[in-house]
Amino acid sequence: MKKGDLQDAKINVKFRLSALWVSITCCYLYGDYFELYVPKKVEGLMTGVNMLDSPTKLFLASFLLLIPALMTFLTLVLKPFINRLLNILLGIFYTLFVALVGVNSISEWRTFYVFYAMVEIVLALLIVWYAWRWERVGAETK
Repeated sequence: MKKGDLQDAKINVKFRLSALWVSITCCYLYGDYFELYVPKKVEGLMTGVNMLDSPTKLFLASFLLLIPALMTFLTLVLKPFINRLLNILLGIFYTLFVALVGVNSISEWRTFYVFYAMVEIVLALLIVWYAWRWERVGAETK
């Protein structure tokens, strides 16, 4: 580093992971919000004719979206071993889940949804990457 360079602080892996979970949660919210503008979506919500047309489906969807929101906090407070394991497993799960949703959403009116899915996949893979490379105690830092 030379004089005049901007200083850059090292960010703890827990903060990186938490920020990635926040980003994924925001993408889920934005994608679902913008989906309300797809023709006939609001009509389906009002009539009950939609993908979440039962209490069980609504609960499962709520549960799926709750986990990333909770991970923003849990990543900061859990012990490293379980934290790393959860981030790797959930990161892989959400990568696959969002890829499935993205592939099934390919249509003219849901191009934005596929775009969000691609961004969410990148974020989930970054979660797996950072958790996998979690620095160990006594390891040399670069």
